[in-house]
Amino acid sequence: MNKNKCYIAFFLTALILLSGCASQPETHGNDLPGFFTGLMHGFFFIFSFIASLFSDVRIYTFPNSGVWYDFGFLVGLVSAVSAGTSVK
Repeated sequence: MNKNKCYIAFFLTALILLSGCASQPETHGNDLPGFFTGLMHGFFFIFSFIASLFSDVRIYTFPNSGVWYDFGFLVGLVSAVSAGTSVK
């Protein structure tokens, strides 16, 4: 049992170290998608996800304006998910 824990710890450590090497290319441009585009993409996430299974549709846009796009995407996603639930 102790040997399995060592393997799991090694695997997780390697995964964390390798994920630190990931990077995105620099964004350049003047008309980058911002908060409201992220809000729209987050709100229509489920339709984009289904379309991405069958065609070349991206769920998350690149390049985007960074933090404001991320925040809009998160707000749109949470509002879309919470709109489908009811509180009793």
